[in-house]
Amino acid sequence: QVQLMESGGGLVQAGGSLRLSCVASGSSFRINAMGWYRQAPGKQRDLVARIASDGSTDYAEFVKGRFTISRDNAKNTMYLQMNGLKPEDTAVYYCNADLTIWYRGREDYWGQGTQVTVSS
Repeated sequence: QVQLMESGGGLVQAGGSLRLSCVASGSSFRINAMGWYRQAPGKQRDLVARIASDGSTDYAEFVKGRFTISRDNAKNTMYLQMNGLKPEDTAVYYCNADLTIWYRGREDYWGQGTQVTVSS
């Protein structure tokens, strides 16, 4: 059994910074690609950034130059450093991981989400 847990969300003033973390826990699994998604009230869930197993990254246009995604494979942890936050960044941020689980195969997992609120 595998679980994803996000942390690091909170309330911050416009122009401020936050760092989100996502930890995968369990046993007998390997993390392939991972990504951060966000969903604001009344809107669809959108990709923010993703990172492959080799460290290559992909960012949504609205966060390029402000957010940085990274991962620590030894700790099964992914991070999202968010700088220059804007009120429009306010959303619930979700961790997603493509996992290979021994004797089962590849499965897609989601965390519970962490709230990020940016005040103007």
